[in-house]
Amino acid sequence: MNTELCDESQALERAASHCRQQGASLTAIRREVLALLYRTPKGIKAYDLLEQMRQSRGNASPPTIYRALDFLIEHGLAHKIGRMNLFVACRHGNHSAPSLFLVCPKCNAVTELEDANVATTLCASLAATGHRLDSPEVEISAVCPQCAGN
Repeated sequence: MNTELCDESQALERAASHCRQQGASLTAIRREVLALLYRTPKGIKAYDLLEQMRQSRGNASPPTIYRALDFLIEHGLAHKIGRMNLFVACRHGNHSAPSLFLVCPKCNAVTELEDANVATTLCASLAATGHRLDSPEVEISAVCPQCAGN
C-alpha cells in the first residue's frame, strides 16, 4: 500500500473530524481541495488548484475554489502564503501560536516550521515592544536544504 496515500487519507479523516467538532462539514469539494493541497507541499496558487479541480469537476469555477480555501483557512486546515499568493495544507494543526513558514527565495519551496519555542519567543518579543502579529502566518525567507547544496 502506498503510505503517502494512506497518510493523506488519514489526514483527511482527521480534518473531517476536526470540522465536525467545530460544527462544520468537510464537503466533497473542500475535501478535494484539501487533498490537492496535501499533494503539493511546496504550495499551490488558486488558479492552479482550479485547473486541477477541473480535471475531476469540469464545472469548477474560481468562486468554488476560493470559498473552499476560505473555509479551510478559517478552520485551521490550510494557510495562505501571502508573499507568493500560495496555499498550503496545515501540517501540524497547533493554532495556539502563529504558524511559521520558511519560504525559499531560490525555488519557492514552502516549509512549515514546527517549533513552538520560536513562535512563543517571537510573540513575547513583539509584545515587549508593543507590537502584535497582523496575521497568524509568519513568512521567513530561508534557503532550503536542496538549494543550499547547489
